[in-house]
Amino acid sequence: MSKDDVVKAASEVAAASFGRTFGEVPVNFALMAEHAPGAFAGYGLMRDAIMRDRDAGGALDLKTKELIFCVLDTLIGQTEGAKAHAAAAVRRGLSVPELAEALVQVVMAGGVTTWNETGAEVLRHAVEVVEKAEAAAR
Repeated sequence: MSKDDVVKAASEVAAASFGRTFGEVPVNFALMAEHAPGAFAGYGLMRDAIMRDRDAGGALDLKTKELIFCVLDTLIGQTEGAKAHAAAAVRRGLSVPELAEALVQVVMAGGVTTWNETGAEVLRHAVEVVEKAEAAAR
């Protein structure tokens, strides 16, 4: 198998992994796939390995993993990533009070700036996700 074949196969695994959790490959990662396919392939294999639910051999459930990524992204100021992971966690059953508590932990570790720059927006987004889901269910 050639290196190009390996990159192609790993990129397919990466795209499928994003598809399972986000429904699509996020725009920034699609850009990586186009212009740095080897990096996308490598990242995708690592992502696929960690983003396994318990029934697929993961030690943590996907809701917890999405919450962890949400709070880590909040801590580093990666608002869009934090919002995406918060929404994914909510779709897997995370409640708004659980998210709020985790975001306050980020404030305790990273300071109030993490709340003002990212955390509040993430929580607002999660509330909107919940409200839309509730409205759709009616």
